[in-house]
Amino acid sequence: MTLLEHLRELRTRLFRASIAIVLGMIVGYLLSTKVLEILQDPYCDLAKKLAIEHNNGVLEPGWTCGFVALKVTDPLLLRLKISLWVGLIASAPFWMYQLWAFVAPGLHRKERRWAYVFAGLAAPLFAGGAVLAFIVVSKGLEFLVSFINPQTTIMLEAMSYVDFVTGMMLVFGVAFEFPLGIMLANIAGIATGKRLLGWWRIAVFIFFVFAAVATPTADPFGMTFLALAMSVLYFAAVVFALVNDKRKGRNRPSYAGIGDDEASSLDDYDVEPVEAASPIDGYDPVDAPTPVSAPTPVEKPRPLDSRWDDIT
Repeated sequence: MTLLEHLRELRTRLFRASIAIVLGMIVGYLLSTKVLEILQDPYCDLAKKLAIEHNNGVLEPGWTCGFVALKVTDPLLLRLKISLWVGLIASAPFWMYQLWAFVAPGLHRKERRWAYVFAGLAAPLFAGGAVLAFIVVSKGLEFLVSFINPQTTIMLEAMSYVDFVTGMMLVFGVAFEFPLGIMLANIAGIATGKRLLGWWRIAVFIFFVFAAVATPTADPFGMTFLALAMSVLYFAAVVFALVNDKRKGRNRPSYAGIGDDEASSLDDYDVEPVEAASPIDGYDPVDAPTPVSAPTPVEKPRPLDSRWDDIT
């Protein structure tokens, strides 16, 4: 295929993926109210708990959990944002297939097999990170709200809260994809399992630094949960690397199966016979110089029977 044909195919794949995302957004707009209720459950549970504690264990009649909209356009923009997230997730199998269909013809059969494995692991890992983030949100909110004066009424802004929750889910989901990069590096022969195991202290330190920077909350729960989860996934990837190295025999030298007193086999070597050299033109053996004989060896002097001072 020419470069122009590749660009045309890319345009077709992107157009199909865009249509799928738009259709997913339409479905997401219809489900945006239900999705918003799910996202606000951690906040509503905490607000309900605080309201009961504030009223001496009794919930006021007519109590509702709500958010504050600072702009007139915020409710519409909030539904559109939720619709976009739902559309991307719902249409993910289709637009990921379009991406795969564009890349797959340039891969070998072995590369395609590993790509299937990575694609099959990427979705569950991202989903696991998103679920963990949703659990961390409830713990983080409870920790942050504990510093507020009991007489203070909590009213969160809708757009900020949704951005906070979706940002946490995105950070955790992307962080859970890190072990796939380690597995890819081991399969490509860049890093062995033994070397990765020796780097575990540096890796755990980097995980905690990354969690401290990437987690949008100031509480220690989100950072600790993310760093520990990434550490567990790192050691799981190291186990995979060790098994893969053992299967391919990367840690064994070429002479590992040969005994100390065993001669190496030359059956696999094809020795080419060497022909006799042709005589040099213009060379006459008669005119050859006479070889020089070796010099006569000189006898070593015998030691004296007496020293010089004995003679005097």
